[in-house]
Amino acid sequence: MAHVKIYSSDYCPYCHRAKALLRARGVTEWEEINVDGRPEIRQEMARLVGRTSVPQIFIEGRHVGGCDDLHALDACGGLEPLLRGAAAG
Repeated sequence: MAHVKIYSSDYCPYCHRAKALLRARGVTEWEEINVDGRPEIRQEMARLVGRTSVPQIFIEGRHVGGCDDLHALDACGGLEPLLRGAAAG
């Protein structure tokens, strides 16, 4: 299974929704970076992706976006190949 990294917040319903989708696709572990009370970490995330909202999700180092982006990727059939390590189109 691919390496997944998520910038998240404990209080974010979109973070919980994104993680639920990942679990539904068989992802049982991910690297989670919590931004709660850590403005320097949120700033680092913003420098990486140009966004300050969470979640921000990376799969195998590729930024796939936030919760809505993850769901859109899944809806077009691109999430599972990416999770398996294949190039998503």
